[in-house]
Amino acid sequence: MRAQIPVHGVGKDQLLDTMRGYREGDADWKRGRTWSLVYYAGDQHHELLREAHALYFAENALNPMAFKSLKRMEAEVVQMSAGLLNAPEQAVGTMTSGGTESILMAVKAARDRARQKKPWLGAPEIVAPRSIHVAFEKAAHYFGLKIRYAELGPEMRADVSAMKKLISRNTVLIAASAPQYPHGVVDPIPEIAALAKKRRIPMHVDACVGGFLLPWVERLGRPLPAFDFRVPGVTSMSADLHKYGFAAKGAIVLVYRDMSYLRHQFFIATEFPGGVYASPSMPGTRPGGPIAAAWAALRAMGEDGYLDHTRRALEATDKLAAGIADVPELCLVAPPDATLVAWATRDPRLDQYTVADQIDDMGWSTDRQHKPPSIHCTVTSNHLDVIDDYLADVRRAVAHVASHPEESSRGNAAMYGMMAKIPFRGMVRQGVQKVMEQMYGPDATSDLEAATADSGLIGRVMNKYGPTLNTWLDRLQRPKGGPPA
Repeated sequence: MRAQIPVHGVGKDQLLDTMRGYREGDADWKRGRTWSLVYYAGDQHHELLREAHALYFAENALNPMAFKSLKRMEAEVVQMSAGLLNAPEQAVGTMTSGGTESILMAVKAARDRARQKKPWLGAPEIVAPRSIHVAFEKAAHYFGLKIRYAELGPEMRADVSAMKKLISRNTVLIAASAPQYPHGVVDPIPEIAALAKKRRIPMHVDACVGGFLLPWVERLGRPLPAFDFRVPGVTSMSADLHKYGFAAKGAIVLVYRDMSYLRHQFFIATEFPGGVYASPSMPGTRPGGPIAAAWAALRAMGEDGYLDHTRRALEATDKLAAGIADVPELCLVAPPDATLVAWATRDPRLDQYTVADQIDDMGWSTDRQHKPPSIHCTVTSNHLDVIDDYLADVRRAVAHVASHPEESSRGNAAMYGMMAKIPFRGMVRQGVQKVMEQMYGPDATSDLEAATADSGLIGRVMNKYGPTLNTWLDRLQRPKGGPPA
């Protein structure tokens, strides 16, 4: 039955009680039982974010003339972020609502810049490693670009020579990650940026995860390849404040080396009857709360706070990685450069997705991946006190699945971010389309269970036949004599 606006308003206490009831089945992020989605720095900091956000609950950053305080805070957030990323004094940027929006804007700016400088340009292209965030593919889809993927080299890092071969006269942007999300390693940014600089092509570093993490990792003495504006060919970077910056959701910074790049991000319309319209990014209305909370987070945390949280996150990561390596049936997908850990089963007969189902049953929220099949953990300081519990449950799950080979995964196949039960592969696209239509259709609330049931079926099929189908598809897509796709 369709939800309807009540005839008479519902009282505050009843509404809040209902909402609390809705939350009872949600993931328990506060006790460190999730490995993504929420970055928690403690009750005191959490309450500060809530109050700062509430101060600007009604304000709209669409008009910086009306709300000068928001424009000032956004400018200061960009400046503080640019300094952290070693950007030059002339660096500029904006805040966006998410990592995806920042990547969309970087791609749009690169496309428009190329159109102005090269009016003869054919179909614009992006060159990126296969591990680049899926938001680049989304941007290419939205803005009419083609993305050319280079396969990964040793330890899951971008293969520079493979990327070089893909650069053409139509390349408008080269991209890499610091670190890339699936396997937690930093791409060889200096070598890739050198290619970009030589060909005079903009290069974007996706540091959405690492922008407010890697600088502190580096200061704590961990060796890292150069990843930021110290590398001459890097022209833009995105960094999520609401991840390791511990800001409220909806706060990301996108920094450009100078205005010659940023100006292509703007949208300006002069013929609208309502007046001249100018926007720095995708949205029209821009909520003030995330900007204010991000400013408050950076000021309140300070360098010492970030260093402390990073130190504890690294300690938790080391403990987790060592614990996984100590389980004979398991292995790390790649040695983590920072605080992202991907692990898998050594024996294909021991299905990691079935292991993940068992871990879920023990009260954890498990993130699954599929290239290669693996389990993903984004580790924060909040996890330090629960690593031993998690490893004990992992060992129990492995032992259970090893002793019950007849069990198969319930269908919670590899996912990123939104839905834990949907593998995004060409052979199941129609099924995924159906699930999406159900989840966002006119009866979305009542069809949610049906939608997830359908996606579970898709997941079970994909888990059983996915590796074979993927191998077959990759062979079809592989150029003759070329490496695996």
